[in-house]
Parts: sequence; structure tokens; C-alpha cells
Amino acid sequence: MLHDQPLKPDRPALAVLVDGDNVAADHAEQVLAFAAKHGRVTVARVYANTQGFSNWQDTVGYRLLHTGTGKNAADILLTIDAMELALTSGISAFILASSDSDFTHLALRLRELGHQVQGIGEAKAPPGFRAACAGFALLDAPTCEMEVTGFDQQIRSMIAMHSQQGRGMRITDLSVKMRTSHGAQISSRPEKTWRGYLSKRPHLFQLDPKGPEAMVRFLPKGFGTLA
Repeated sequence: MLHDQPLKPDRPALAVLVDGDNVAADHAEQVLAFAAKHGRVTVARVYANTQGFSNWQDTVGYRLLHTGTGKNAADILLTIDAMELALTSGISAFILASSDSDFTHLALRLRELGHQVQGIGEAKAPPGFRAACAGFALLDAPTCEMEVTGFDQQIRSMIAMHSQQGRGMRITDLSVKMRTSHGAQISSRPEKTWRGYLSKRPHLFQLDPKGPEAMVRFLPKGFGTLA
């Protein structure tokens, strides 16, 4: 498939659909700026559990849809809306903002229907999702990095202790081990979930896309070490 193809020059009506449980609100302006290069933005929606770690509540320019706490709730509602827009609204182009492989089939189906699809996400976005889009752009890394806290160091040590052949450890296992060893209750922190906490520190931790076997690794450079 060809990549980085510009959309039609007649400024097609375009929908921006953001997986807000996967993409942080810090990237809101960049996503809209990217979309504006490819069409006339007529729909801009974010799908997220607003009672969890989402920080999209105060973001201007998007309609925020609360998806609840069900497994893959944001993915499912985003997909339903995308297909409805594709079939009934006259929208001819889509921007899918996520780094989640779950949207691979959606991107392919939209293109089968004759719609233009561009993706935008983080470097962790899997090759399959990137290839399913006509083009894929990378979100900028955060310009300012949070201070490394003692809690972050505990997480690093836990991952190092239980890393499986350098692949890191399962996020679900990290939750259990941190609670058992350090009494850590992630629900008491602003992010509310482990994925929320870790994903807000991309200079320290690298996560797999969502799933029960999703792994987390620490980035040595973020902690000022080489290994």
C-alpha cells in the first residue's frame, strides 16, 4: 500500500476520531493540525472513559464521548460511529488517532468502501495498523518530561526484577506486585489506572497496545542509565 498520499485537493469532508484512552490530550492540537492538511474537519470526536485517567475533558475543538469502563469500550464505540459516518453522513475521509492494533480492520474496511484513511499515533503503533492506513504520522514526543519520582523508581525495579527476556512484565502483574510489595493503590492517583499512569510517562515506560497480555518496559535513558 502507498503511504503519505495526500487526500483529494477539493478539501473533502473529514472526520477526526480519537481513541482517548490511547492518545493523550496533550496531542489534541497536533491531531487537528494534521487533519487540516488532509481535508475540511467537520467531525472531531474523542472516545474515552472520562471517569478514569482521561485528560480530554477541557480540550477545545472536540466532542468528547464518555465510553464507560467496559473492556475496549472506546474502541467499540469509535468503530460503530466510524461506520455510521462512512455509510450515512457524506464523510469521505477519516483520521484515526490511536496506536492500537484493534483499528487495523476498521481502517481497511473504510478504505474498501472508498474512503481515505490517515492514521496518527505514537512510535509503538504496530506495523499492521500503519499499513492499513493510506498514510501514518507520528505524534511528537512530549517537550517536557516529568521528574522521576521514587514511585517511578519502584516501578522500574519491579519491571527489572520480573522482566521476561527483556520484554518487560505484564501490566496486570505489575499491578499485583506493586500492591503486594509497596501497598501501591493506583486508583488513589489522578490517573486512576496503571495504563493511564504509565502512558503519561513515555520517556520512562513503553507499553504494548491494550490487551490482557500487554507488557510494559522501562526505558533506561529516562532513568539516566544505559541498561
